[in-house]
Amino acid sequence: MITFIVSLVVLVLGYMLYGRFVERVFGPDDRETPAVAKADGVDYIVLPSWKIFMIQFLNIAGTGPIFGAIMGAKFGPAAYLWIVFGCIFAGAVHDYLSGMLSMRNDGAGQPELIGRYLGGTTKNVMLVFSVFLLMMVGAVFVYSPALILGKMCSDDLMWVYIWCGIIFVYYIIATMLPIDKIIGKIYPLFAISMLFMAVALMGVLFYKWPTLPELYDGLSGEGYTTPIFPALFITIACGAISGFHATQTPLMARCVKNERMGRPMFYGAMITEGLVALIWATVSMYFFYGGAAEELGVPATLQAPEVVTTVSEGWLGTFGGLLALLGVVAAPITSGDTALRSARLIIAEFIHLEQRSIMKRIWICIPLFGVTFLLLFYNIENPDGFNVIWSYFGWANQTLAVFTLWAITVYLVRQHKAYWITLLPALFMTVVCSSFLMVSKNSFGLDMMVGYGVGGAALIVAVAWFFAWKRKETKINKN
Repeated sequence: MITFIVSLVVLVLGYMLYGRFVERVFGPDDRETPAVAKADGVDYIVLPSWKIFMIQFLNIAGTGPIFGAIMGAKFGPAAYLWIVFGCIFAGAVHDYLSGMLSMRNDGAGQPELIGRYLGGTTKNVMLVFSVFLLMMVGAVFVYSPALILGKMCSDDLMWVYIWCGIIFVYYIIATMLPIDKIIGKIYPLFAISMLFMAVALMGVLFYKWPTLPELYDGLSGEGYTTPIFPALFITIACGAISGFHATQTPLMARCVKNERMGRPMFYGAMITEGLVALIWATVSMYFFYGGAAEELGVPATLQAPEVVTTVSEGWLGTFGGLLALLGVVAAPITSGDTALRSARLIIAEFIHLEQRSIMKRIWICIPLFGVTFLLLFYNIENPDGFNVIWSYFGWANQTLAVFTLWAITVYLVRQHKAYWITLLPALFMTVVCSSFLMVSKNSFGLDMMVGYGVGGAALIVAVAWFFAWKRKETKINKN
């Protein structure tokens, strides 16, 4: 528990100290924000700050800081280091600066921002990459909650299909309606539920005060043989850094009244997600290594959704079971609908189609939901469909973060600001993603040493490219 407590303190201090430093680097001011300048009553709407924080938190969180932390806890205490330092120096910086950069560019989406700083070709690649990633999120987050709800009704598979249809119809409605009609009303309630569950579980941890693996005992989990690098940094994404967040921050960047609200809205929401991930990582270490599974009368080999429901019901009773149900059902649904909303806006921005008219929203939604439906069908019909889509999503998610960090780095260089705050995490995640691509069983499946070699080569190329570009940029500015 010592490592857990220290990690909690460091995360809070990270927001107070490093978060303030990053804010000074960017330099928010009192200029008119897109929520005011481009108000359209659909996507550009001024919302109260507390509501923006809650929506942003749930948008970027979903079940990510829960499931990712549970699976990452199997790596042992190393998970604490990645959640804390990844969140403070990479994830929260990524979220804050992508949100603020969107605000400075009239609420631009992630592919548009990448295009402005990394070029048109990269923009087009990332447009397809981002939209496909968001559709994968939509498909995955239809089936997983539908499966749980269907089994609650009956063992008949038909109920799963019925719930898939209900959730899919909700997606269509939530994607097309103004953001304050559904998302602005129900998201804060779900966010409060998720936070309450995390705080309640933390209270149980302090009451039980279990003996857990500590950092001074070693980094790896007991009996866990998978190398920490690069797998840990892909497994725990939303609790540390996630490219998916860069597709979500523009949604709230279009609703912020003043730039000075950015640090609590974006940096603060990511730190809060890190706190949730820390709690679930600790709960999971207790479950896997501290005897909690035995106390609850279940095997320590349960999958992440089963760990959530078992622990919540066992520790918090019926009320905890209801909160767990919200966590494993409502949270992924809310991630799915905002993912598809982001996809609609990204496509609209690319083809320059205004979204005030509902018919123009429908024109985009028809092909968007058509492809998402095909991915959902594959997910249902293929026995391993969920795992295949999720594995590709994990790598694609972190790769998206890499491109976002590089785009922000270019912006900071051109603004003569402290570019190293995004350059260092960009280099690190470049190595992680290139290494994982080589060794993952769903891609090349090569030997680990080959993956490390490719990662090292990617680091050398990235460093050489960046400083060559920077030297050229400096000469252009002097002339």
